[in-house]
Amino acid sequence: MFILVNLKAYPCDPIEVATAARDVAEESGVRIAVSPQAADISRVAATGVETWAQHVDPNDYGSHTGSTLAEAVAEAGAVGTLINHSEKRMKLADIDGSVQAAERAGLETCVCANNPAQIGAVSALGPDSVAVEPPELIGGDVSVATADPGIVTDAVDSAANVDEDVDVYCGAGISTGDDVVTAEELGASGILLASGVAKADDPRAALEDLVSGL
Repeated sequence: MFILVNLKAYPCDPIEVATAARDVAEESGVRIAVSPQAADISRVAATGVETWAQHVDPNDYGSHTGSTLAEAVAEAGAVGTLINHSEKRMKLADIDGSVQAAERAGLETCVCANNPAQIGAVSALGPDSVAVEPPELIGGDVSVATADPGIVTDAVDSAANVDEDVDVYCGAGISTGDDVVTAEELGASGILLASGVAKADDPRAALEDLVSGL
């Protein structure tokens, strides 16, 4: 299982979370990555934790003021990027462009989608992975794997029907080790979470709990 911690724009200490994630990953053998704000990518990457961007735009070098260039986040130390998070929605053509931009820069890609039908659509764009995240459960106390396990299994099937090489992650409400185990049992190969770690009083303890059943 892959654990991807999205720090969003939460007022947490990205270095504290990154250091905790690095240490728990090394001790447990579980792959854990942190996705900080773009301005913090280089600092987070310097801790040695696997580092992802939260977004890249579908453009190349040039006159694109305010854009997040895939090559820039890669140079800062990111090895992957989220695309089309529920809080940063994109048109399908732009998702395709961002996937291509990320691939051009050597970044691993995870495209987010709201439901199994959308998972099938974005899987056709050739990302490395997709994440199913019903927006009504994001940031809540109940995980999608518990609230509606059928969404996870259907998402796994939708992706496999299009491209069996695309990994499927489970997001929205994931916060405990039991949630991670349930997601794995439903066929997910990773989880995407944010507040369960970013808002935790003790990020290391939260991460240790997440990997406890793996």
